[in-house]
Amino acid sequence: MTFTVVARDKRTGHLGIGIATSSPAVVSRCVNVSRDGAVAFQSVPDPRLGALGLRLVDQGWWPRKIVDELVSMDSWPGKRQIGIVNRDGHAAAFTGDDNAPWAGHIVGADHVAMGNVLAGPEVAAAISEEFLATEGLEIEERLLRAIEAGRDAGGQEEGQTSAGLLVFGRQTFSRCDLRVDVAAEPIAELRRIYDWYKPLIPYYEERGVNPTVPRFKDYLAQQGVEREYGRPVPVTRGPKAAAKPATRG
Repeated sequence: MTFTVVARDKRTGHLGIGIATSSPAVVSRCVNVSRDGAVAFQSVPDPRLGALGLRLVDQGWWPRKIVDELVSMDSWPGKRQIGIVNRDGHAAAFTGDDNAPWAGHIVGADHVAMGNVLAGPEVAAAISEEFLATEGLEIEERLLRAIEAGRDAGGQEEGQTSAGLLVFGRQTFSRCDLRVDVAAEPIAELRRIYDWYKPLIPYYEERGVNPTVPRFKDYLAQQGVEREYGRPVPVTRGPKAAAKPATRG
């Protein structure tokens, strides 16, 4: 029910995942990224195995070895789909035989494109081709364009409900973590959120290690970036209840 790109940007070393699916809140179950690698574990995901895969990446295991290990220890490997890329750009993937069609993956330079319950193999091909064609752009933009291309190539015939984008740089915290948990067109909504947030990606990377940076509104104003912000909700307060006398037990 999902299509995904797992990737490294060889220019910056940044790692990330772009993902969309017909079920809600996909990022919470299927996406695992650190500064050392990225692991997508989907179809019928076991979040424990996805987290284990990322721990093995962090320990220096090669992606192919990790995939083999996860498959060998799993009671339901036929229902899984796995994609892994490490910080050196090595990639590996697995699509179990019990995935609903169309299901499959492409392992290419610095990336994996994969999906299940898709309109056809052209969806994975479009994801892979778009990622490769956008070299030179920031990885967030490349990942988002890749899943946009997958959607435009047919995506899932039943449509998409949630989508997300998670990227790590060299810090131990994410540089971009955006998600749409429920929407009629989550990839379009993710694009809207990303375009709004994009100027703040370097800001929050810096602020995580340097608390003296200005407030984000001042930062954007210094960059000449205009944004609309949320407004306070008026609070209607009723008459205060009469104070009750204290009692002693």
